[in-house]
Amino acid sequence: MYLYHLGDLDDFFWPYTCWYALMDGQEIHQLALLYIGGQTPVLLALTDHDEEGMRLFMRLLLPLLPSQLDAHLSPWILDIIEEAYTLRSYGTHMKMLLQDSRRLQTINTSQTIALGPRDLPEIEEFYRVSYPNNFFDPRMLETGCFCGIRAATVGERAGALQSIAGIHVYSEPYKAAALGSVATHPQWRGRGLGTEVCARLSQELLTRVEHIGLNVKTDNIAALRCYERLGYRTIATYEEASLTRKV
Repeated sequence: MYLYHLGDLDDFFWPYTCWYALMDGQEIHQLALLYIGGQTPVLLALTDHDEEGMRLFMRLLLPLLPSQLDAHLSPWILDIIEEAYTLRSYGTHMKMLLQDSRRLQTINTSQTIALGPRDLPEIEEFYRVSYPNNFFDPRMLETGCFCGIRAATVGERAGALQSIAGIHVYSEPYKAAALGSVATHPQWRGRGLGTEVCARLSQELLTRVEHIGLNVKTDNIAALRCYERLGYRTIATYEEASLTRKV
């Protein structure tokens, strides 16, 4: 559940984070993270224990937050959030964790290539067409944790990016990573390319970290089947939403 929090402790992400805690003496009872590295701040307010403590925490925290932000929220605090914010839901999502890495070895990843900062203009155009609402931070390319597949056929689309898998957080010191920005061009969907790039990236990440997870919307059946085939299993559900402070 807390892979994003762990990854954002890394020096690469830390300057773009604000942390809030509900404390008793020196002990942290509840924790929330505000990531400010993108165009819109993102609040992570999640817990797997002490629901009432989290509800109290959120009532105290709401006056300190920006007027406009995106959020990942535990379901039982949505009514608290709506006391101060108008909530536009992006739907229920699952947090999945790689728990059977042996499955990765059954996928042929020979087509995949590494992507980096030099590919940024092409990647941005790819996401504009293939995943227009994607949370993509160009800084992530500097981690070396993006891979893709290019069209090999002869013609005007030869060499074009067909599919990409990347990360949202990554930290070798904290041994945590989360896949993100996964997409396949509409022209090439349904051919297993997303499975291949995710398998290749997961294999590479396993040489660097111990825990790999991802977030996926519950109604994205194709993606869920892909991740389950690769050995990912659901560990929690949460809500994604856009928040606008009420006047």
